[in-house]
Amino acid sequence: MDILAILNDARVLPVRDDELMESRAMTLSPACQVEQTPMNTRYSARSEDIEILTAVYQPEINMAIWQRALSVDVKNAVQQLLLNTQHLNTSSFIRSDRIESDVRDAFRSIQPHDALLNDVVEVVDIFRTLFELSRVGLRMRILDKPMCPRFHVDRVPCRLVSTYSGRGTQWLDHADVRREKLGLGSGGLAETQDTDVGDIALLKGESWFDNELGGVVHRSPPSDGGQRRLIMTVDFLAD
Repeated sequence: MDILAILNDARVLPVRDDELMESRAMTLSPACQVEQTPMNTRYSARSEDIEILTAVYQPEINMAIWQRALSVDVKNAVQQLLLNTQHLNTSSFIRSDRIESDVRDAFRSIQPHDALLNDVVEVVDIFRTLFELSRVGLRMRILDKPMCPRFHVDRVPCRLVSTYSGRGTQWLDHADVRREKLGLGSGGLAETQDTDVGDIALLKGESWFDNELGGVVHRSPPSDGGQRRLIMTVDFLAD
């Protein structure tokens, strides 16, 4: 399967062209169709088909999740990394024409197995292709406690989040959100939903065109008996 070709065929418009974002619609395969909804709410879209990631261009979709399973080789590489690495908090600029070399440079100090490196390269390339970016920001962390324990929204256009080990990111359905209770007052909110290990989640932020008050409300999951998490994020960078 040529993942990048699928995304190129399915993607209709670049995120930077506001007029096109308003006027043109996304065409998805039947397996990934999302019902048209009023613009006063937002929804998440999930599928085992990678094409679901292009649903993020639909105005009513604020979270698109490709539900994928990690290969055995990647799972083994992740476990090896967690066994051999006590601390990891790396941030790097990844250029679109040097993705593999930049990713390898980013992890040179810990030298993870090629299976994990290749997976990171593929995920970064997916994000870069989907939004036609010349460079992106890559961050990988090992966490033994929640990084962002309170519900919040991100002031970014869109962020990719993927968990390689441990519990996934938690989020709230838009209809359940009470924005006055975000941040310091975020206790006791509605029932959460969770991504799974391996999922590729695109979380639309408040800086996406015409998405004010529509960003995904999410948080890091509570600690789970001392289990460490390996989490990756990919972000837009200004050209």
